[in-house]
Amino acid sequence: MVAINFRSLLLFSAFLRIFLIMYGEWQDNHMDVRYTDVDYLVFSDAASLMASGRSPYERSTYRYSPLIAFFLIPNSFIHPSWGKFLFSASDLLVGLFIHAILKLRGVPEKLCTYASMVWLFNPFTFTIGTRGNCEPIVCAMILWIIHCLMNGNVCQAAVWYGLVVHLRIYPIIYALPIILMLDPLCFKFGKKPNLISWVPGGKQFSQSSFSTKVTDQNSIWLIVTSLFTWRRIVFGLLSGFMFFICTGFAFYLYGWQFLHEALLYHLTRTDPRHNFSIYFYHLYLHYEREFTTTEKLISFLPQIIVQLVLIFQFSQDFPFCFFVQTLAFVAFNKVMTAQYFVWFFCLLPLILPWSNMKLKWKGLASTLLWMGAQTHWLMWGYLLEFKGKNVFMQLWLASVLFLAANTFVLISIIRHHRYSSVFRRVELAASEKPGKSD
Repeated sequence: MVAINFRSLLLFSAFLRIFLIMYGEWQDNHMDVRYTDVDYLVFSDAASLMASGRSPYERSTYRYSPLIAFFLIPNSFIHPSWGKFLFSASDLLVGLFIHAILKLRGVPEKLCTYASMVWLFNPFTFTIGTRGNCEPIVCAMILWIIHCLMNGNVCQAAVWYGLVVHLRIYPIIYALPIILMLDPLCFKFGKKPNLISWVPGGKQFSQSSFSTKVTDQNSIWLIVTSLFTWRRIVFGLLSGFMFFICTGFAFYLYGWQFLHEALLYHLTRTDPRHNFSIYFYHLYLHYEREFTTTEKLISFLPQIIVQLVLIFQFSQDFPFCFFVQTLAFVAFNKVMTAQYFVWFFCLLPLILPWSNMKLKWKGLASTLLWMGAQTHWLMWGYLLEFKGKNVFMQLWLASVLFLAANTFVLISIIRHHRYSSVFRRVELAASEKPGKSD
């Protein structure tokens, strides 16, 4: 088999994205169905308003950080496709970071390259940036945070984490696993954390998410002192400072309109339009009335329970924890659109080397099940949206089926994953030195 060079692969991926951006310009001008994502038009309009000294939130449906509009200001004086090139460059950075993270964990070059290809040549992901969706920027930042944490750069990771939560609120779900992962037995002052290297098909070091051995006499004191370590405190303070500085400055410039559109809207969003979520039909039927606190709580309760279970079970294997968290978060969310899938697609290559699931047949079956359930939903969505047929009940049942497919895939991935803590604890490293008995 011919060896695949990662640099050549990255270069080919870049040319592919340039071609798709150019093709998109042609399709927009010559065909009824546009290639460009409607969100890109919103970004561009908001950037144009900002360039003229006005608020980007004067553009209806712009519900993002003003930084996104700021990044796209060159659309007005360089080229309207500037943003697409920026998002596609971030898309390539994701592939580069995937390769770098896997190399840090001792994964062979060939396997690193194949894992990167899962992102770089996924039709869904390479069209996201070229169509003008901003999600690749967020994905690149999350992967860079993982890279920083693996290198022991806690302060840098904290700054980027505060920024990415300002850009898109959903990465807040990673806060607790990061805090738990900053184990004082793994992070020693003045020393780079010791990574556990990948082992081909063998057993991995399996360590509990809780490092403190609790006794009856000093349990409360040990729990408190183990939680409030200086790295955890510094991470929390720095990330919070970065988040509030960015959010505070945006509030100073654009007031309550920014706060509502960019943050509060996403926390209280009730979208009556059809989407993949099982909640859409209930929201559609009762959109005219105000939802009670109990109803809002019920919709969040499954999400919160699943998140806590996954975090406390897998936080020390934090790339895997991030992946299963994100997949579960998207699957159980009140609103689920196709662009949300990229949130966990960027993390998928990071866990593949630790999966016992063979592509033939379990991997292929899981992929086809997920795609089939999505295609089934899209069929009913097409009949409703474009043919005007009353198929709301069928569409809701398709949403239930899609949730079941997501749940099945999530359970299958967990069952076939070889759990491995990312960092080797000092106490374990000492016990494995030559001359030490087991």
